[in-house]
Amino acid sequence: MSAVRWGRGAAGFGRALWPAGTPGLLAEEGALGGVWGRKRSSTASPCEQDRRKDWGHAELLEVLKARVRQLQAEGMAEVTVKRVAKRVAVARAPEAGGAQPPRQAPAGAKGAAATLSSRWAQKLDSDQQLMQKRKQRLEGKLQKRVEKGAWQKQLRLEPRLLSRKLASQLQRWGQGAPRSPWEEQPAQLLQEAPHRLSSEAAAAPADRGPESRLEGQQQRLLSFFECCLLTGHLPLAHHVLVTHHSKSQQQRLLTLSMYNMVMLGWARQGSFKELTYVFFMLKDAGLDPDLQSYAAALQCMGRLDQDAGTIRRCLKQMAQDGLQLQGLFTAVPLSAEERAELLRAVRKAKPAFTPPRPPVPPPQVNTSPLLREIYAKDPAVSYPRLHLSLKELQGLFQQQLRVEMATTITVESVEKVPLLTKEVLHARKTLAGLRTRWRTALYRELQETKESEAHAAREGRLSLFPYLCLLSEKEVVRMLLQTLQALPAQGESLLFLAHELGLRVFKRKQLRNEVQELEQRYSKYLHLLASDTQVAEPCLPRQHWEALGVPEAPHEQPWPMSVVVQLGKQLAEVLVRAAQMPSSLAAPRSPGTLIPVLYHVYSFRSFRQIGILKPHPAFTQLLETAAERTLTFESTDVPMLCPPLPWTSPHSGAFLLSPTKMMRSVEGSQQHQLLLERCPPAELHGALDALTQLGNCAWRVNGRVLDLVLQLFADKGCPRLGVPAPPSEAPRPPEGRRAPNRCLLPEVSPAEKAEMRRELARRLKVAREMQSLRADALYRLSLARHLRHRVFWLPHNMDFRGRTYPCSPHFNHLGSDLARALLEFAQGRPLGPHGLNWLKIHLVNLTGLKKRESLQARRDYADELMEDILDSADRPMTGRKWWMEADEPWQALACCMEVARAVRAPDPAAYVSHFPVHQDGSCNGLQHYAALGRDSAGAASVNLLPSDLPQDVYSEVAAQVEVFRRQDAEQGVQVAQVLEGFISRKVVKQTVMTVVYGVTRYGGRLQIEKRLREIHDFPQDFVWEASHYLVRQVFNSLQEMFSGTRSIQRWLTESARLISHTGSAVEWVTPLGIPIIQPYHRDSKVMIKGGLQSLTFSSSVDTSQKPNTLKQKNGFPPNFIHSLDSSHMMLTALHCYRKGLTFVSVHDCFWTHAADVAVMNQVCREQFVRLHSQPILHNLSRFLIERFCSDPRTSKSIWVSRLMDTLLSVPKTGTFNLEQVKHSTYFFS
Repeated sequence: MSAVRWGRGAAGFGRALWPAGTPGLLAEEGALGGVWGRKRSSTASPCEQDRRKDWGHAELLEVLKARVRQLQAEGMAEVTVKRVAKRVAVARAPEAGGAQPPRQAPAGAKGAAATLSSRWAQKLDSDQQLMQKRKQRLEGKLQKRVEKGAWQKQLRLEPRLLSRKLASQLQRWGQGAPRSPWEEQPAQLLQEAPHRLSSEAAAAPADRGPESRLEGQQQRLLSFFECCLLTGHLPLAHHVLVTHHSKSQQQRLLTLSMYNMVMLGWARQGSFKELTYVFFMLKDAGLDPDLQSYAAALQCMGRLDQDAGTIRRCLKQMAQDGLQLQGLFTAVPLSAEERAELLRAVRKAKPAFTPPRPPVPPPQVNTSPLLREIYAKDPAVSYPRLHLSLKELQGLFQQQLRVEMATTITVESVEKVPLLTKEVLHARKTLAGLRTRWRTALYRELQETKESEAHAAREGRLSLFPYLCLLSEKEVVRMLLQTLQALPAQGESLLFLAHELGLRVFKRKQLRNEVQELEQRYSKYLHLLASDTQVAEPCLPRQHWEALGVPEAPHEQPWPMSVVVQLGKQLAEVLVRAAQMPSSLAAPRSPGTLIPVLYHVYSFRSFRQIGILKPHPAFTQLLETAAERTLTFESTDVPMLCPPLPWTSPHSGAFLLSPTKMMRSVEGSQQHQLLLERCPPAELHGALDALTQLGNCAWRVNGRVLDLVLQLFADKGCPRLGVPAPPSEAPRPPEGRRAPNRCLLPEVSPAEKAEMRRELARRLKVAREMQSLRADALYRLSLARHLRHRVFWLPHNMDFRGRTYPCSPHFNHLGSDLARALLEFAQGRPLGPHGLNWLKIHLVNLTGLKKRESLQARRDYADELMEDILDSADRPMTGRKWWMEADEPWQALACCMEVARAVRAPDPAAYVSHFPVHQDGSCNGLQHYAALGRDSAGAASVNLLPSDLPQDVYSEVAAQVEVFRRQDAEQGVQVAQVLEGFISRKVVKQTVMTVVYGVTRYGGRLQIEKRLREIHDFPQDFVWEASHYLVRQVFNSLQEMFSGTRSIQRWLTESARLISHTGSAVEWVTPLGIPIIQPYHRDSKVMIKGGLQSLTFSSSVDTSQKPNTLKQKNGFPPNFIHSLDSSHMMLTALHCYRKGLTFVSVHDCFWTHAADVAVMNQVCREQFVRLHSQPILHNLSRFLIERFCSDPRTSKSIWVSRLMDTLLSVPKTGTFNLEQVKHSTYFFS
């Protein structure tokens, strides 16, 4: 056999024997390669496969040795022989070939043989390098596995102390008598160490401030230690603590709570030696032990049954530190088992000691004058109850418990079900096979990633290892496969995916396991709500829950955003590496190599280049063909199947097992939570009880409306009615002369190319928007069908301004017209004498046709249209379709159906209605401004004054703008002349509505531009100039009509600007006692390097950064008004609940049963008057002065001086009498 043939054979061996699961770069596709063949499905055991490889290696080695002897015989140089022999010694191949016996070459062929041998040597060199790399990778993996079992043995336990005295003390203690290595010396340390450090106190670092100020690295350290303890990696936490403590720069990051956390971990294990190491480090850092430190030490002594003398010395030192023994049992959170061990240790030293009983907290009474009536004891109060029995509610509790313990819920999709053709069945079978392979690959990748991160942690770095261990590998694999399934065809930003995956891990790790205790307490709680039970004394749900003695849930430390994103990015990369498919799915005639399912590409969005993970088109097509009709949701993203837990603290309430924050904020932000925790608990009672009341409203799905929507959804949608069209209806790339590929032709001008790119970008944008809307509707409708025959609840929380929102993001009453029409109250109320009239008024309100008419005129109009109303109810899709012309068509249709059922009932007054009737505020932001400034003119414009007909501020502003336009047109202003006949209520409405919430002239111009572009007759060449002109005139009109409002806005804006210049973010307290802080700081850039790409994101919630002055001053007026409208809503909710009403809200839109609208209207007006009867602006001024101007260290600052002058200049108020609001029919209507 010639050398050429041998060379080709060796190269063939290299390719054929390349392991199927080994990544290899395909140059053209930038993908992962391999062989999809029989070797991947081998059923041989690992040991058997290793034996086969060894035999193959040995046989091939014999072949190559024979070839070397042959080359030697042919006269090759000695150095070449040695080089080849050396390569042979390290060569590897899993299969054997036949050996050729050495033979003598003909004399005339020696020169050719040498040339051919040289070519063979080069080829062998190339193949050997590939095999050597493979060998190194395999040896690396083997080494990691060897290290895996021993890595904990290498963790460092004994610290290196910076204080020489303590270091020598530690060394002497470590070399103590073996009889009792931790009796006298540790106790002596507890007693003497503070005195030993007393001379060094000046040089030792002080306590780095309260735990509430943890930022950046400190927050990351704390979350790292917490995760180590949760996952049972206490030695790793200790090792990282020792590593950081040993370096002075890193030691500054460590806080007392971190030392205590690790000490408590060792105390629970009874490891006194390691606990003492931590105590040495604590003292070496110059920190003084607190009650938690001593509780850990004593608990450990109790577990080890230490002698009384040791414990007595410890207690003596604790007393010398000024700490009370009773505080161990009252101020330190302990489990029952920890408390018992602690008591055991204490009683050894003090046998007569009796732990104090848990202190009965003094009755916490909210002192707000606005809530005095809410918390006044009145036995005549009759709080509403649910329509369900205790047994039914207990069954619903069990269903919800199962959902939350599973962490996810699978729902049938409402997408059209395809016919089960051979193609569909084959696609589903292919997908099932792929997922089986992916699970195996994901397990392998996760294990390798953990090994790599464990190695980094072993070096003392804050790796992701403990975070990756929070969930089982099975849970992580399932989560990643769900992510792959839900990825849209156009891909998703890697940063967004990383953030979402990290958050999902964080939320799931918080799942508490207190099921049995929760079940007992919740059953008692249900006695307050069930229809067939009684309680001794009527009370609010929160009060009843607290009376059951429910322990406070432990506060969870948030993760820094960098940790969330880094963890999610790591998981996304695991998915990219593991998810592969045969290339034959993309190109049937291609070789059976593996290609990645996910591609990492870059794209421009909003002039920024971002990295995107995009699924392979073949995989997307496979999913479409398989047409699997299931959706998976997190348990916290769907409505609850039982009443939520009442809110009792800023971090306890809503879901049964999944902790939820009362105030939602960006992950990693702590400032809102810290403000709430520092606030006296009683001050939050109003907000806690209002959120509980909103969440206790039971809902059900409006089945008739759902059926009609599903019919349209399955039949290409109807965008005019808010039912999105499927992706097949999205605009396609242009064809013909405007096709994108024509941009490459030389004859196309630059202007034409630019126009082609703009048109293509526009179509792609429309397609993406359609895809997003379709997905949103798919989730909402799928959940609606899933919940169709169930009763469910929507737990609420609030944003930093106090505005309330349902926790379920996909299916709630805060959405579009379609979303609201799908919901109705699960508990019905008879219409009574006036309920039908309110249904008719509500229906006309939904049409938007009689906004300037009286309530009586609206009722009369509904009677005139009764024929159309009944036709719409009976034949919505085949009749006259009157309902489709309404402003809110789906809600109008639902109301038509309710009116039809009521008028056809034998006794309409007895008809039990489940339909929610709305009452909307009339430009509610301006209503609050007019009340603050007692502005009579403004109050009249927004219906604070009684009138026979409703005032429409939008029409009045449009009329004032028209006056200005006419004057300018007479003076020859061209744009004013062009606008003749085009200024309408619709053009200015959005700008007028949002100017009170801080919209700028730039934002207002964009709003008006959009409205002008919707007018087909308006000359489009003048849109830009006309929008500039109109926004200026709208602002001028508002200045003239609402002079008091503008002066208050300017005062708030200037105050915020000056506060920001002092280096602080704006804070205030709402009239209900909720502390507010604006989360606007200068952006801090965070970069996460490595992997697929380096991720850089901006964080504006880092309180270590200076405030963003522009956002602080622009945000204060609208945020302050939002905090007032939320206070008004909460007051209305609490008083309605006290009167037995069902009440929910969409900010300034209040909902209740038709029979109760009159009562709700009365409460709404009374509470608005009570709210604004408080000196709100003066209270705000006093709070800001005390908060920002009372520090003597900054009193000489020029900014503080200006701020003081501004805050003392509270805007003067007008003469409007608030009592008139109580008699205004159209205040809310």
